[in-house]
Amino acid sequence: MITGKNIYKRYGTVEVLKGVEVQISKGEVVSIVGPSGSGKSTLLHILGTLDRADMGEVSMNNTVISTLTGKKLAAFRNKHIGFVFQFHHLLPEFTALENVCIPGWLAGRKKAEVKTEAERLLTMLGLSQRMENKPNQLSGGEQQRVAVARALINKPDIIFADEPTGNLDSANAKELHQLFFDLRNKFNQTFLIVTHNEELAQLSDRLLHMKDGKIV
Repeated sequence: MITGKNIYKRYGTVEVLKGVEVQISKGEVVSIVGPSGSGKSTLLHILGTLDRADMGEVSMNNTVISTLTGKKLAAFRNKHIGFVFQFHHLLPEFTALENVCIPGWLAGRKKAEVKTEAERLLTMLGLSQRMENKPNQLSGGEQQRVAVARALINKPDIIFADEPTGNLDSANAKELHQLFFDLRNKFNQTFLIVTHNEELAQLSDRLLHMKDGKIV
């Protein structure tokens, strides 16, 4: 479903990725683990089109996405890719419901249709009573579930999660782990996760170990 071939990335004089090859299949939950500085997040950002490789190719469902630019790239990303980050990145002036709706509205979908889908997702994630709350009125675990709903709103092919439990206590982290697998089982949702959390990593279908800019 998504493939990275011969991916190189350098920042200044530091070579961060050194010819990485990776392939993720539909419905897989794959975790990338490794020491800090091994290139995990850089690889995730390149596969997710948030950053560009210096060399190499990224393709998804037979589209070479590493060649897309501008509006075409933004439209592809919004339609096919969801993101969950460590620090949620919710917009503070909007409610939970509005935060979830925004990617759908940006995609040009009908406002009412997007709102109905956002309400369904938030209810499924146990937030039916929190839809009108703003982020500062939500716990860390609740904010992260809002972020997951936002990532799902356009029914993406894959969700990229960068240290999704890094800012959560152990109970909320365990809940989020279970949520990822529930979503995979229910919707055949694909996940690629960068994590230092050993428990989440061990639950994954497949582990990719990175060291010194390579998958080992």
